[in-house]
Amino acid sequence: MTSPPAGPQGAPQGRLGALALGALGVVFGDIGTSPLYALKESFIGHHPLAVDPLHIYGVLSLIFWTMTLIVTVKYVFIVMRADNDGEGGSMALLALIGRRLGETRWTPLIASLGVIATALFYGDAIITPAISVLSAVEGLTVVQSSLTPMVLPISIAILIGLFLIQRHGTARVGALFGPVMALYFIVLAALGLINLLRHPEIVGIVNPVWAWRFFAVDPKLAFLALGSVVLAVTGAEALYADMGHFGRKAISIAWLYAALPCLMLNYLGQGALLLENPAAVENPFFYLAPEWARLPLVILATLATIIASQAVISGAFSVTRQAVQLGFLPRLRILHTSAHAEGQVYVPLVNWTLLVLVILLVLGFRSSSDLAAAYGIAVTGTMVITACMLGVLTFSVWRWPPLVAGSVTGLFLVIDGAYFASNATKIPDGGWFPLLVAACAFLLLTTWAKGRRIMRAYLREGAMELDLFIRSAGASLKRVPGTAIFLSSTTDGVPPALLHNVKHNRVLHERIIILTVRTEAVPHLPLEGRTSATDHGQGFYRLVLRHGFMEDVDIPAAMKAVQDCGGPINVKDTSYFLSRQTLIPSERPGMAIWREKLFAWMIRNAESPMSFFKLPTNRVVELGSQLEI
Repeated sequence: MTSPPAGPQGAPQGRLGALALGALGVVFGDIGTSPLYALKESFIGHHPLAVDPLHIYGVLSLIFWTMTLIVTVKYVFIVMRADNDGEGGSMALLALIGRRLGETRWTPLIASLGVIATALFYGDAIITPAISVLSAVEGLTVVQSSLTPMVLPISIAILIGLFLIQRHGTARVGALFGPVMALYFIVLAALGLINLLRHPEIVGIVNPVWAWRFFAVDPKLAFLALGSVVLAVTGAEALYADMGHFGRKAISIAWLYAALPCLMLNYLGQGALLLENPAAVENPFFYLAPEWARLPLVILATLATIIASQAVISGAFSVTRQAVQLGFLPRLRILHTSAHAEGQVYVPLVNWTLLVLVILLVLGFRSSSDLAAAYGIAVTGTMVITACMLGVLTFSVWRWPPLVAGSVTGLFLVIDGAYFASNATKIPDGGWFPLLVAACAFLLLTTWAKGRRIMRAYLREGAMELDLFIRSAGASLKRVPGTAIFLSSTTDGVPPALLHNVKHNRVLHERIIILTVRTEAVPHLPLEGRTSATDHGQGFYRLVLRHGFMEDVDIPAAMKAVQDCGGPINVKDTSYFLSRQTLIPSERPGMAIWREKLFAWMIRNAESPMSFFKLPTNRVVELGSQLEI
């Protein structure tokens, strides 16, 4: 009996519908809730526009072509082809480019771009829940103006509840995401279509001449309007970042045949409503609905914004996990919330940090209109970086003809650069916040990565050659039964823990395994070939354990499969030796003294290797040492 044809990520073709529905719930939550505020902010934001046919047609034409060029062409048709064994996102793209190109003079710059994009994502992850939930709950003021004082308390209560449930996982609730968002998109389309039928001429906005006329008549306001128009595509990066969960084909189907038509129908409906009733610009999304349907619409929109927020919070957990595995963050406590979905993780430190910052953001800005000024700078910054990395892909990895690669890259750099420049004008009005968050995240990411390189270099400088150690100590010291596994961050020299063990205990186990855990630039590795061992004689072995950057490491489980270190390893007869370094900042070349102190603080607060590598607590020995950096 033949198996059904495979879909994305090896899924059977019959599952494409289910995957597309799931993508509709998770991937398009953010961009799906943009009609709540994007058109409104374009007209009554920090740079108001006259609510007349010229500006209505001009703004809607910009929204249509922004969705077409940035989301459909750039992400769906081009960027999503750059998958790292099925995974997407800034970190996965950085690992892919690094693996394909190797070390070149451009490597540091490319790495910096990937880290900046990751840092900007954290700023986006704070603003998205705040603006999404606030904009939905503000619909209560359309239902009844006296409910205005309740908007902030209700929004904060919803956000606190959302972050509180993270530790329980979202597997059960997640099953409802697809159906709820499917209903939400159907309602979007229906409300838009009802209003569109009263002014069918609004469909003419697909002609880019309207956008051109907007710029020709009022170029300054048109340029500033780009900062609000881009709110219509916030969440576009999620198409690429979540590719590993649903596959390129399912996400493409969900966008082209569901999300995009429904969103455009709703924007067209809002435009038709404004042509008929300019006063509705106060909140055109909720005024699309008849009065009796506005309260149910508020409830549905609130559910949609909770789902959008959940998606970006889960994304923050996933990005943090990738950053830890790729060596940009210290070991953090990472919990799995699903026995079946390996990618569903919960990072307590990230969760509570996001909650505090989101609440402070809501209390500080108090309305979605004020938050809109802070929104967009992180999104457009990420878009510009993706366009730069797309240039590296097309020229160096995919090796497109130079004219084609240059034209495509140049087009998106101009488009994304224009949106970024427009959003840069909002920095004094709130755009500074995501940039501040991104700067802090960038500092932490780069300090940890550079600190590790410096620390490893110093350890390597003072390390003793393993063969020399074996000749001098292997035959003279007493050997005791059992296996000792010494964890080492490098694949050469003697680990400090082994030297300290000999110095203080004066004994060696019968079998000594020096183990290095190495993260590869691919998300997953096959079970075969994960380990490679070198026999140095006299019972000494050097073992390298490899894993993908989307995988957790369980050393005891991996050791059960190792056969080429002098035979099978009895986990009950094995001891694990860890070295805990106490860093002493100094004036030695490397980093500024304040960054060395920051790195030392990060070392002290990192998760213990014992729990991170799932080592049995009763078989671990930690030996401390001091290291001057």
